[in-house]
Order: sequence, then C-alpha cells, then structure tokens
Amino acid sequence: MPEMNLDHSVAQHRTLIVEGCDGVGRDALLAGLARRHGYTVTRASPDLPHVDPVRPYRELLLHGGALAVDAGLVGELVYGPLRHGHSRVTWIQAFDFAEAVAERHGAFVHVTAPVPVLEDRLAARGASAAALAEIEAAVTGYDHAFSTLAEHAPVLTVEEQPVADDGPDPDPDPGHGEAAPEPPVSSFARPLPRIRSPVPCCAQRR
Repeated sequence: MPEMNLDHSVAQHRTLIVEGCDGVGRDALLAGLARRHGYTVTRASPDLPHVDPVRPYRELLLHGGALAVDAGLVGELVYGPLRHGHSRVTWIQAFDFAEAVAERHGAFVHVTAPVPVLEDRLAARGASAAALAEIEAAVTGYDHAFSTLAEHAPVLTVEEQPVADDGPDPDPDPGHGEAAPEPPVSSFARPLPRIRSPVPCCAQRR
C-alpha cells in the first residue's frame, strides 16, 4: 500500500480519541492536530459518573466539527484492574462507545513508547516504586485493550521514538513527514497501522 504520514492518516477522521499509559507524550501531538488540521482539543474529566461512567465521553461526541479528545476511558480499563481490582467502565460500555466513535468517522489513537523510556520518564518525575513496577503490565494492558477495541473502531498506533539528547531539536509536531506502512483501518478491522513518531524523551504528558 502507498506510504502516508501521520497528517494524512488523521485527516481522514473527524474524531480522534487519544490515549496512552503513564509516561507517554500527548501534548505535542494534540497541539499539532489543532494547529495543522483544525481539531478542537478537549480533555475528558477523570471523574466518571458512578451510574453511567461513559456518559461524559458520549456527550463529547455531540460537539460539531473535528474533535480530538485527550481521553482516559481505555486507561480506566487498564489501570482500574491494576490499581483497584476492577474497572469502572465495562467492556460492553467501551464497545458501545467505540462504535459511536466509528459512526462519527472517528478512530482511537494509541500513543505508546518502549518500557525503559517510560520508566526513565516517570522516575525523573519522582514516581513511586509501585508506579514504576506496573509500567510493563500497563503497556501490555493497553496493547490488549486496543487490539480488542479494533473490532469496533479504527485504531492508529503512534510509536514514540525518543530523540538523542545531543541530536538536533525534535520536530514540535510529532509525526510530521513520518511514514506509516498502512493507511488507517476501517471499522471492525483487526490490523493496526503503526506510525513512528519522534518525541523528545522529556515529553510532558502521560
């Protein structure tokens, strides 16, 4: 298939739900989506209603125009069981939301990075030993969650490639000009396109 960069990939979607485990960087990616493609960037509240925890996310989808959400719904599916023994969001609720995203011509964006990179970032922020110990399980959990959700909505995987400290300044818009081997998958498709994106080692958001 023809190569395409991150700009081309995301431009095909009206809605992007951006997620990743603790330590990944999302700010530069979201800023680039707003600046180059006109996405409205929204950060979902971490406080989920007890009776219907997915309701705030469904309400976000009612907004008009191109929307990029700095989200935590998949994070609840991963970190809920790791930290509390259960998730406040059920898989059925997550599947329903994924299908609503697909209906809005949307996709999930899975931002990921190598475990050692995430460990170094969190350690530099003073993360606890418990938080550092769960990183590998969290990365595995996100991979599983997005692989499952890909049955209901497209998933784009952005692999952060931290630049060397003594190298040139990184592109402030990660992914600009970088190639992806496949175009975004359509709804209910299993293969996940992987997009390599240079991101500074000191990326700020998780």
